[in-house]
Amino acid sequence: MRRAFRILPLAALSLAAVLTLTPPAGAAPEAVGAVRTLYSTLLQTMRNGPALGAQGRYERLMPVIRQVFDVELMTRLSVGPAWTGLTPAQRQQATDAFARYIAAVYADRFDSYSGERLEVTGTQPSTAGQIVKSVIVKSDGEQVHINYLMRQTGAGWQIADVYLNGTISELATRRSEFAAILRSRGIDGLISTLNGKAAALASAQTS
Repeated sequence: MRRAFRILPLAALSLAAVLTLTPPAGAAPEAVGAVRTLYSTLLQTMRNGPALGAQGRYERLMPVIRQVFDVELMTRLSVGPAWTGLTPAQRQQATDAFARYIAAVYADRFDSYSGERLEVTGTQPSTAGQIVKSVIVKSDGEQVHINYLMRQTGAGWQIADVYLNGTISELATRRSEFAAILRSRGIDGLISTLNGKAAALASAQTS
């Protein structure tokens, strides 16, 4: 990994305030399986990272991002109240752009392998679904704790939010970033920005 997995700090957005799911019995194995699928793909991609290049890593990760993340929900919550005023086409374009951005960020962050370990460490029920706890152990022994908020969808258990050190919500960060763009450039500006960032990351040269 060229840089530590990072999410910009912001006061956490509680997805439990939006979702009121009660996790069904036996949810943990399926929820854990989704995170392990992500981690397995990340490790494979990292091991071949320099040979694949940024675009190759992006292409390898995109199907898994679509599989394990509830991108539509994450986009809707990140866009916030403006979502209700969007056309179906704009919602789809925004969701697709956000998926590209997520895949490009992961391709950029996890670009090479030097002995890192990505491990699931436990689970706990949540009123919003299920929490899967994990740790990324970097090559120097430093540990980065990442929690995933999982919810059950028609596609199975999917990631609805990511928390750095258990408290820093990625959705809260994205919602703040998106709000500023939406105010100044509208939904078309947000879609263009996400697609532009994804394209830049996916074409970057590994240092």
